[in-house]
Amino acid sequence: SIVALKDFMRNLGSTNIECRQDGAQFDAAEPCGWRFNTTISGIEKADVILLVGTNPRTEAALINARIRKTWLARRIKVGVIGPQIDLNYPYKYLGAGPETLEELAKGKGGFADILSKAQNPMLILGPGAVSRDDGMEVHALARKVAEKFNMVKEGWNGFNLLHTQASRVGALELGFTGGDLDKMLKGDVLYLLGADEIPVNSIGKDTFVIYQGHHGDKAAARADVILPGSAYTEKNSIYVNNEGRPQAAKQAVFPPGEAREDWKIIRALSEVMGKALPYNDLAEVRARLVEANPVFGAIDAIKPAAWKPFGKDGDCDKSPFALLISNFYMTDPISRASKVMAECTEAFLQDKKGKTGTHG
Repeated sequence: SIVALKDFMRNLGSTNIECRQDGAQFDAAEPCGWRFNTTISGIEKADVILLVGTNPRTEAALINARIRKTWLARRIKVGVIGPQIDLNYPYKYLGAGPETLEELAKGKGGFADILSKAQNPMLILGPGAVSRDDGMEVHALARKVAEKFNMVKEGWNGFNLLHTQASRVGALELGFTGGDLDKMLKGDVLYLLGADEIPVNSIGKDTFVIYQGHHGDKAAARADVILPGSAYTEKNSIYVNNEGRPQAAKQAVFPPGEAREDWKIIRALSEVMGKALPYNDLAEVRARLVEANPVFGAIDAIKPAAWKPFGKDGDCDKSPFALLISNFYMTDPISRASKVMAECTEAFLQDKKGKTGTHG
């Protein structure tokens, strides 16, 4: 569906496309800068891990479980830059923001000594570090830390950028970037393809919004036109995980009502508008996908990304890194529509805020 939408927008003469709907500012030019290069299983080979602007326990529970497994097995050293959090394993707290990262890049501090002696040091840069105005500078600074401590070498790449939104890495592989999000939100027409984390309140009051997706989330509530798409269980799809690994998903059930597979909706719309896309079935769409980037033709395989410079040199803001996820149980339109997740939110999060005697 992403390649179909990109082709459709190109046929309409628009270059205003963007997959970083949360406003993340990182260099999208080089895959080595936005993939989880170490791979999830590769975490178990790391002997020192630096977490920057991330809480993997809520942002990527599988990755946090791997880190905990590795700590239990070998008592590896873990350092944290950002908010102090509960990760279910001990760590050394280094500081709150970019200034601490800059000190590390200069080789200062006790944790710099630990990193310099590591055989397989690893860095995970989280969304809280790059979803800010100086994200590009933070991205470059994290790269310098990786290079300073030899995190990238033959047989090992310890640099990782963590994404919390499904299909973002796949969209990056297709080059679905380049638009000015602020201007797009205020434009005449805004087309949202499963863009459920978009800052809805920032959409212009006169902007005509087309929403294509499922589960009727907050973006759908703002839409002028809704095109009901299929959920991941209702279609045959290819998804790309944080590692850059394409994975095939099989249809389990048929979509309800008038819902259709997303690429079919875009294909039909393109024909109505006189800009018909040149594919008529799923096989042709996937052929176009592989044409756009051969990585999609190797299901369950990873082609390592060559290490190249990324980010932008410059001064970073001194403000501390913030975390983007406050509710682990409701991070997407499906979980936000779930009765069970609503009960978990009430049981595990609202209880932490404290109750008074009036609650019984």
